[in-house]
Amino acid sequence: MAVRNPAAYEATLDRVCANLQPQDRILEFGCGTGATAQRLAPLVGHYTATDYSAKMIAIAREKQAEAEINNLDFHITGAGEGTTPEGAFDAVLAFNILHLLPDRRRTLDDTLRNLRPGGLFISKTSCLGGIYRILQPVVAALRLFGKAPSLNFLTPASLQRELTDYGFEIREYGDYPARLPSRFIVAIKT
Repeated sequence: MAVRNPAAYEATLDRVCANLQPQDRILEFGCGTGATAQRLAPLVGHYTATDYSAKMIAIAREKQAEAEINNLDFHITGAGEGTTPEGAFDAVLAFNILHLLPDRRRTLDDTLRNLRPGGLFISKTSCLGGIYRILQPVVAALRLFGKAPSLNFLTPASLQRELTDYGFEIREYGDYPARLPSRFIVAIKT
């Protein structure tokens, strides 16, 4: 699916790039077809991207071969499954996935395990709490028919509180786009 809000996507990438260094080793959870990974990989030392869908990873690898990006690896694994490639990554990225996970704590465990001390956790998460909770019955009905994923109705404040309670220090945050908040967070592993 094409990016629905190109301006918000570009704003997010600008903020991500401002926090990455050319020598960084990056791990991304939930990379989908790898579009973001392919945009960011040329800017860092090495980029490892993961997704639970073998079909998505197959598409990502095809795109990678066409683009001839050599410092990018794709792996089939789900966020929080404990099977991500281990290493002392400088940054762990999670875009548009935290609100979909049934157990964010497992993903945060993976993040902490894979992130070097002082490393960054950079995420962007749709926050459907607050007034958007009115959608909960609709989503529940759609889930019964297999037409919607499981959703966590988070607020920006609850998401940030969860990260700080988990031991991260929030360095930067913003909403891209501001309506239907999609909270962008840069957190440091303390």
